[in-house]
Amino acid sequence: MLWVLTGPTASGKSQLAMDIAAARGLEVLSADSMAVYRRMNIGTAKPTTAERALVPHHGLDLVEPHEQFDTSRWVAEAERVIQETSAAGRGLLVVGGTPLYLMALLFGFFDGPSADPDVRARLGADEDSEPGALHRRLAEIDPTAAARIHPNDRKRLVRALEVFELGGKPISELQQQFAAEPRFPYRAVWLDLPRPRLKERVRLRTRSMLEAGLVEETRAIEAASGFGPTASSAIGYAEVLQLLAGELAADELATRIARSTHRLVRRQETWLRRFPGLRRVSTSTPETTCVLDPLFDDA
Repeated sequence: MLWVLTGPTASGKSQLAMDIAAARGLEVLSADSMAVYRRMNIGTAKPTTAERALVPHHGLDLVEPHEQFDTSRWVAEAERVIQETSAAGRGLLVVGGTPLYLMALLFGFFDGPSADPDVRARLGADEDSEPGALHRRLAEIDPTAAARIHPNDRKRLVRALEVFELGGKPISELQQQFAAEPRFPYRAVWLDLPRPRLKERVRLRTRSMLEAGLVEETRAIEAASGFGPTASSAIGYAEVLQLLAGELAADELATRIARSTHRLVRRQETWLRRFPGLRRVSTSTPETTCVLDPLFDDA
């Protein structure tokens, strides 16, 4: 049995996961698409070293910020962790606000067309001769995918256009198609806070991250390996990078981060409404007791 705790950013999932895992003797698997990056600690609100010593965590610090990382790689890592903990007789609590990760793990990927070397070579040549052409082309046929993929992320742009050419359907549409039956038995809870309360938590989270040194952390990463297309789109880091580039005023930084977070929350909630078998727990104050019964009764 996999136990899953999800919900939008700033809903209090991480602390609840720590409390539940410690009380139930579970390990934690992070399902956060930006927590996979090393050194991106403040902006992703990763558990501290002390917290990780108390409760074993998986799915964190897998790659450097300049490296590419996608859903398939996370699922492969998650499957490895599930096999390892299951063989050792240890329970696992999957926690995170990246619903695509959760859906792909529990229900499998969409069945897209196989890679075509000729199509990929042609698309690559198009981008070489006219930089930005692939992103503009994708924006015309699949605006949803184009909004999610950085113009410099050639690998994902080529795949999105390849899928459309070979299958005739936008990749964003296919990515919402999953198998009807789950690959693992699971029990899942959506931690749902009232919007005014969530907005306040977003504001406090943003302020806390800036006070903890988000700007300095971003500057250090940029000066070292730098950010790849995916990591550079992470909320908080993206806005600080704009600040460092002189594209955003310092007094606008917190507001811009909070605004981006609110947009992310709406996208997360749209995904969660389609999540099969998800038990929605509405509460104004995230507490362990509010999710224990929905997660573990009859388990």
